[in-house]
Amino acid sequence: MNRKIILLTVLGTIIGALGGYIYYVEIGCLSGTCPITSKPLNSAMYGGIMGGLVGSMFVPSSKK
Repeated sequence: MNRKIILLTVLGTIIGALGGYIYYVEIGCLSGTCPITSKPLNSAMYGGIMGGLVGSMFVPSSKK
């Protein structure tokens, strides 16, 4: 794999996980019944997955 692909995916994952945790802290779920935002780990993992997917979208495709 190309280093740029890995770097963008990992960077997107880290930024997404931090964003998910910040979302939990600032907004969260008051009732505790929200499946994603009721726990900080769930929120950070969801944010990390989404961030990794978004980060991997910015990898230029190789033309043959």
